[in-house]
Amino acid sequence: MSMTIRQLKYFVAAAELGQVSQAAIHLSISQSAVTTAIRELETLLGVNLFVRSTQGVTLTDRGRHFLNHAYQVLRSVDEALNIPHTDEDAMGSVRLAATYTAQGYLLPYHLQRLRQWYPNISIDLYEFERTEIEDKLLDGSIDMAIVLTDNLIESEIVSEKLFSSERRLWMPSHHHLSQKKTLALEDVEKEPFIMLTVDEADVSAMRYWSLKSLQPNVILRTSSVESVRSMVANGLGVAILSDLVYRPWSLEGRRIETRSLDDVVYPMSVGLAWKRGKTFTQAMHAIRGYFQQVYLTPQQNMVRSTVV
Repeated sequence: MSMTIRQLKYFVAAAELGQVSQAAIHLSISQSAVTTAIRELETLLGVNLFVRSTQGVTLTDRGRHFLNHAYQVLRSVDEALNIPHTDEDAMGSVRLAATYTAQGYLLPYHLQRLRQWYPNISIDLYEFERTEIEDKLLDGSIDMAIVLTDNLIESEIVSEKLFSSERRLWMPSHHHLSQKKTLALEDVEKEPFIMLTVDEADVSAMRYWSLKSLQPNVILRTSSVESVRSMVANGLGVAILSDLVYRPWSLEGRRIETRSLDDVVYPMSVGLAWKRGKTFTQAMHAIRGYFQQVYLTPQQNMVRSTVV
């Protein structure tokens, strides 16, 4: 039996989420498929990668060591499958802005690939809050922006959603809420709550809290994702944040678990924005085409394969 990419993906998902059931939900497959793949991997390696308990799975020392190798293999496979098609004919410059979340958790990887794809396109990059981005798009100071599209207000701003990132409950390891079979906002309401404020995350959060006429028990409002991560990991509270900014470990090395809620919790939508009626340059078309190919084409292919 040889090692497969499928086994590595399932192993990484279980390692990051801390529960086989959550890994299965994240991967949109059966729980038994994840369990089987991990067992096959452990048999092949001749070691236990996880310690199993009623609360979930925890990496062994060998498991933590293997996780680093799994990341490297999956990263290499991703790069091999996405070999850049260098286009030296596309030329020009683009003034591209991004909000904090897009800048920190999305753009660096794509900027490196854009440089490979379009070596003759120059990207002038800026980071602004959403309101300033809208103002600068309208007055022509910037050409395009990557934003949280649900936060846009100005009617003269056109947006194109690229993907949605699910928002889930963040909890410290072995939190009592992880034992509940169903989990709703009512269960979270009395818990100490860490409210992220950057990129209007607090405004977005209150949209779904207000739907249930509930108020979170906020003990801290902070613009720092790392502060939220550390507070949750150290058992000081819980949070509801998107998968885009999720990492399973805090800076102190403590684990954070996630859990989907049964209530309507709107996902975070990320996309491109520009001024209505903006004349696209060759460089702007290239940037937009890149993001469409990366995010929208795979979704369209998935829909087609499902229909067929």
